[in-house]
Amino acid sequence: MKLAVIGTGYVGLVTGTCFAETGNEVLCVDVDPDKLNKLQSGILTIYEPGLEVIFSRNIKEKRLFFTDNLQEAVDFAEMIFLALPTPPMEDGSADLQYVLKVAEQIAEYMKKYKVIVNKSTVPVGTADKVTEIIKNKTNVPFDVASNPEFLREGSAVEDFMKPERVIVGTSSDKVKEMMDLLYAPFLRSGNPLIYMDVRSSELTKYASNAFLATKISFMNEMAQLCEIVGGNIDLIRKGMGSDSRIGNRFLFAGVGYGGSCFPKDVKALIHTAREHGYEFKILEAVEKVNSIQKSHIVKKIQNYFGAIHDKQFAIWGLAFKPNTDDIREAPSLVIINELLRLGAKIISYDPVAMETYQKYYPNLPIQYAESPYQALENSDALIIITEWNEFRTPNYEKIKSLLKNPVIFDGRNILDTQLIKKHGFHYESIGKPIIP
Repeated sequence: MKLAVIGTGYVGLVTGTCFAETGNEVLCVDVDPDKLNKLQSGILTIYEPGLEVIFSRNIKEKRLFFTDNLQEAVDFAEMIFLALPTPPMEDGSADLQYVLKVAEQIAEYMKKYKVIVNKSTVPVGTADKVTEIIKNKTNVPFDVASNPEFLREGSAVEDFMKPERVIVGTSSDKVKEMMDLLYAPFLRSGNPLIYMDVRSSELTKYASNAFLATKISFMNEMAQLCEIVGGNIDLIRKGMGSDSRIGNRFLFAGVGYGGSCFPKDVKALIHTAREHGYEFKILEAVEKVNSIQKSHIVKKIQNYFGAIHDKQFAIWGLAFKPNTDDIREAPSLVIINELLRLGAKIISYDPVAMETYQKYYPNLPIQYAESPYQALENSDALIIITEWNEFRTPNYEKIKSLLKNPVIFDGRNILDTQLIKKHGFHYESIGKPIIP
């Protein structure tokens, strides 16, 4: 099948590459000349484990191409996937300007039947808007479908190649026939391709992300209570997670959720509810809890040290989660800015996100270390913000010898408390007893 993917951000690049991997010819469109030059030269523009191998293979096999010419893509493709940014506006609503503008351009270039598929996360009713825009500009037949992505950064290739489910919103038998053919290679183990109406499909993505964000915020609230009454959130998590009705995923307490999806999608769903006269009370609480949780570890640091003016802190982890360089809405941004406001000095280390930090925050007055241990030199304490695997089993003796004080604030509860005790650290985590 010949496919076009409009937008080569995180979703678009993974989508285009994975569709090419199953034998489709895929033409990806982007208007950023620097990004386009890199992609056409075989250089990936995002960090995602496992993507580079299939990206290079499909360019070599001439199944994956890149252009800035939208008309070329419309002429080329049977199905056109929209993987465009929908960033939050000040009121929390999703900014649809890119999606709607491209819809207008597609209508101008269409000469025969096309299927336009929203892959972007878009508010309910967006497919109707796209349909109306195209109808007003052309008499060429077309269908608009919704096919939301469910990709976890750091595991996106696996999620795409072996999806737990595929959601498609459409009422067209022709679209269903094409989608059956397109997704058959990805669903050989029997996982479902679920068809539904377009509006339900658009809402399903938001509902999924909002529910996962709710689980995280609930556990962070429980962690706060544990710290007050003397419970241990890790033990509670195990007790809860063994219940099949609850499940054991997304029950880890920490410094709050971030990234490109959960914060944006929670805001957008709250805004959609308000637009229709409904107050989504649970999600408003979820958003408030997450905002508070990002600053919680700073209060722990202040309680321990008192004034932190001129103290230096080593930070391990800048990305919002492991296995990505994405820093959008990352808890590290809130924590670092709050520490800087209080007069502290910061030296940080992250396996892949330091370059992204420097690119988007070139004037942020922090230092970057070449290794996690270099960050510890002359620092008063270690703060762990992202749960990279390489931080899970560190050399405790080395940490102790490099820090001014044997003090660790673990924002992801990743260190072994028995080893912490053995090596004589003061250790504070989230929702667990302090090790003095």
